[in-house]
Amino acid sequence: PSPPQHGLVFDAGSTHTSLYIYRWRADKENGTGIVSQVEACSVSGPGISSYADDPAGAGASLKPCLDRAMKIVPAEQQRETPTYLGATAGMRLLREENSSKAEQVLAEVSKAIGEYPVDFRGARILTGSEEGSFGWITVNYLLETLVKFSFAEKWEHPQDAEVLGALDLGGASTQITFQPGVPVEDRNTSVFFRLYGTNYSLYSHSYLCYGQSQALKMLLAALHQASSSGQIKHPCYPQGYQENITVAELYDSPCVRAPSSASPGLVLTVTGTGDPAACGTAVQRLFNFSCRAQGPCGFNGVYQPPRAGTAFAGFYYTFSFLNLTRQQSLSEVNTTVFSFCRRNWTEVRALFPKDLKYLHTYCPVAFYILTLLLDGYKFNEHTWSNIHFSRQAANTDIGWTLGFMLNLTNMIPAEALQQVKGHQPGLWAGAISFLVLAIV
Repeated sequence: PSPPQHGLVFDAGSTHTSLYIYRWRADKENGTGIVSQVEACSVSGPGISSYADDPAGAGASLKPCLDRAMKIVPAEQQRETPTYLGATAGMRLLREENSSKAEQVLAEVSKAIGEYPVDFRGARILTGSEEGSFGWITVNYLLETLVKFSFAEKWEHPQDAEVLGALDLGGASTQITFQPGVPVEDRNTSVFFRLYGTNYSLYSHSYLCYGQSQALKMLLAALHQASSSGQIKHPCYPQGYQENITVAELYDSPCVRAPSSASPGLVLTVTGTGDPAACGTAVQRLFNFSCRAQGPCGFNGVYQPPRAGTAFAGFYYTFSFLNLTRQQSLSEVNTTVFSFCRRNWTEVRALFPKDLKYLHTYCPVAFYILTLLLDGYKFNEHTWSNIHFSRQAANTDIGWTLGFMLNLTNMIPAEALQQVKGHQPGLWAGAISFLVLAIV
């Protein structure tokens, strides 16, 4: 048998970058034909968009993970190893603010990867539609709803497989992609693929600024604008927690607009009040849930056809921290979130001394996820029990990177991806975690 082949994909997200190292058998003799993830190497430091004023630093940051990959991929295979970098939310935001800086960052990461003996096929910014599409392919490929490698050693379409949808919550956007049981009425949200001889008509939408980090920023900005002084009371932060932030730091993103009266150097003092009911209300105000005349919608007036069925979910990190990934009922989830949000800063720090950096954000993020899933994506107490929280499928991280590589290396048979067609080139999404919705 021929030796296994490898592929490398950098996921350059808004808050961090990871390098995924994949392996597959060229001859498919292992009877599955499924690509496996060998390793996910986490690049130290922030996302590449944070290097806008030091683009060479973005390139340098990737080198330890590239060195690691060179130890895993045999030397004689390296020049045939396809290598990609896909950037998402942070870089799209930077491109909006300063396109020449974004281009410089991409040029520097390309230069750094180009110094290694791999088949480098480019660094670019993905659209939200692409990211949703590739994430959808990843999940359905791993869970074998699209195709199975049969005992007769050929790819076969599984008869009764329930096709899964994908929902991504990144740092700077959230995106939902699923196969609705009805025709998609808004062509801006429709995506079409042909995979393994089967046509798939999908619904996909990306909500700009509604990723986790930018949502926390929008929440703090709203609380600032509602306060008459530089003292901000934050109902989602633990009582006793306090931090200082300048107006310039708070309003450093296109997702928030500073009031004209605020001077950039002004220092704001943010104090936690640990009030879960007020926190829930404040989070709700970030969304507009009224659907105008256009029929069913998600939020902010965006069309969303009804989705039904079970869900394979990856809103993983916050819910895993709160120990809520074991199929608990919605009422139990609510009780856990409320009681966590009532704990004061001294208690929380004593309970979780290792998590200090993000500890104050777990309460607002938990409320944000609940609001997004229940009010935005229209789950309820009956359908909640069908959500399975998970980070991986088949020992492989769920995200856009595998689908992206499968597509670009033609490992899905040639006819498979004739068309990944999205109508919204301006969408973007972070790739931190996926919620996979199985649509009946």
